[in-house]
Amino acid sequence: ATSMLGASIPSFWLALLLIILFSVQLGWLPASGQQGWESLVLPALALGLGDAAVIARLTRSSLLEILNEDYVKTARAKGLSESRIMMRHILRNGMAAVVTQIGLAFGFLLAYSAIIEVIFVWPGIGRLAVDAIGQRDYTMIQGFVVFAGTIFVLINLVVDLLYMWLDPRVMLGRQRAVAT
Repeated sequence: ATSMLGASIPSFWLALLLIILFSVQLGWLPASGQQGWESLVLPALALGLGDAAVIARLTRSSLLEILNEDYVKTARAKGLSESRIMMRHILRNGMAAVVTQIGLAFGFLLAYSAIIEVIFVWPGIGRLAVDAIGQRDYTMIQGFVVFAGTIFVLINLVVDLLYMWLDPRVMLGRQRAVAT
């Protein structure tokens, strides 16, 4: 239930709730600015909690699904240690979907960071893009789109490489043609 709640709250709304609770009501953390590591806590929580809830839910369901697979039962029957079964069979096979979700989450974090930077009055590339949109600075907007697209492509490349490492059955197109 907690993961569903965390996944359903938009990051900008969570940011406002965190500011009200931890800055206004309790006075524990600064609401904005760059006064040290304390000023990083609220933006990081606002950006990360929603995706962390989704990833936690996906990780749990993936691992529970793999626990009942025949190859895990076979590994136990062979007498392999639980730690070896967990590392070689369960985690390696269960992390493929999680790695894909983490890659998607990084793409969304890039977009959400613009909103979070505006809320927490942080000077960053997201805020620069928002200001460029307001001022109709088309060159800056194009630069941001190219930058964001490049980052997104690089993150997807890393995800694909990790996916190939986690699941050796997934091969590059040229290797598959040679192997068959």
